[in-house]
Amino acid sequence: MIELVTPVSEEIIDSLNVGDTVEISGYILCGRDAVLPKVLKMIEDGTVDSLGVDLHGQVIFHTAVSPAGVGPTSSNKLEIESSIEPLSAAGIKIHLGKGALHKETIEALDKHNSVYAVIPPVTALLESKTSERKVVAFPELGMEALHLIKVDRYPAIIAAAHGRSIYD
Repeated sequence: MIELVTPVSEEIIDSLNVGDTVEISGYILCGRDAVLPKVLKMIEDGTVDSLGVDLHGQVIFHTAVSPAGVGPTSSNKLEIESSIEPLSAAGIKIHLGKGALHKETIEALDKHNSVYAVIPPVTALLESKTSERKVVAFPELGMEALHLIKVDRYPAIIAAAHGRSIYD
């Protein structure tokens, strides 16, 4: 088991391989279909710094944050998968979710030295490992707003790294 603490360095990402099991601790972002296009617009407009969260070395979990907890959504939804390359270019190092990604997305991850990890859909377990929640932006989206949560040892498996995919 490889223990990762956010923010994650370029060197750590370089050392990860498809199939590695990791545990992620620290602060991570949460966002899915409704909010990710809004974050991309902020990146394009040059206003992403107003989030008050540095994207460099950050982890983003493809999920909504509800009172019941968090659990992964399918990362290959159009709005989510199309956000992976620009978010990686903006500094995101690990994308957490579930499901296979397209080859072009895997190549884009490699281009920006980022990885994709799948996380088990076990909401109760993840909830027990989540200690803080804060809405960072777009509160009008409710549980699909952009959240920052503090996690302790979230389990995941590296599913795409360095141009390879666990689904190949």
